[in-house]
Amino acid sequence: MHEQTSVSDDLRGKTVLLTGATQGMGRHLARLLAARGATLLLHGRDRERLAAVADEVRQSAPDAPVRTYAADLADLEQVRTLADAVLAAEPRLDVLVNNAAVGGGSAPNVRETSSQGHELRFAVNHLAPYVLTRRLLPLLAASAPSRVVNVASMGQAPIDFDNVMLEHDYEGVHAYCRSKLALIMASFDLAAEVAQHKVTANVLHPAHLMDTYMLQQSGFTPAASLDDGAQPTLRLIVDPKAEGITGRYFDRFDDRPAHPQAYDAQARARLAALTTELTAPFTA
Repeated sequence: MHEQTSVSDDLRGKTVLLTGATQGMGRHLARLLAARGATLLLHGRDRERLAAVADEVRQSAPDAPVRTYAADLADLEQVRTLADAVLAAEPRLDVLVNNAAVGGGSAPNVRETSSQGHELRFAVNHLAPYVLTRRLLPLLAASAPSRVVNVASMGQAPIDFDNVMLEHDYEGVHAYCRSKLALIMASFDLAAEVAQHKVTANVLHPAHLMDTYMLQQSGFTPAASLDDGAQPTLRLIVDPKAEGITGRYFDRFDDRPAHPQAYDAQARARLAALTTELTAPFTA
């Protein structure tokens, strides 16, 4: 399936929660989803930018309902509050798109931590979507058939379980690549767990060197547009042909193998146990 998704794909009556909607691919994807009539739940960290994007989306698609939810994903307490706000206010959730991420950073040798003291990229790119998804699973199941789409990267590095938080030998891009592999591994586990509820979970690399602030901050030269990344992401959200597909990693439109560690049962089990331990106060 290499064709781009047609604007005729109708999302009216469907509710989509999109994290990281205030810039880059998320902002572009919000407009594409609104054009298809989706009820949009837009997440961002900065309330002013979030309001500006919501206004922009409403102007581009006046008939598409748009609601906003602000939270800093570097604080798992705020992630829990975000999920609970959605559960309290929204009657359904058809698609959760975990798009928000922290890249390698402009100072790649400076190790940063989250509010809970975890390495920042691991926290935002893996632990935050894990908590958000876990807390929203009852609503996704009640709205089934529903979908979880996790935005990862072809940049993947194996997790060293003796140095998960990179307390030594830290480097930002390497931390990012590790966090994205963790997201992929968790996505595969999630897919197996929720299949019985008619919830699918897939993960993708949207485009190579997409023109985002995160990429530019890390010092790379862009080689793909925002639309290049948004189209394969949109396909996993709306394409009827993707309805029965789950537990897969896509390189743009192609079903490809992820890093070998993603298929290592022992590594997946170790990551799952660690993730459960670190997030237990926020998923219960």
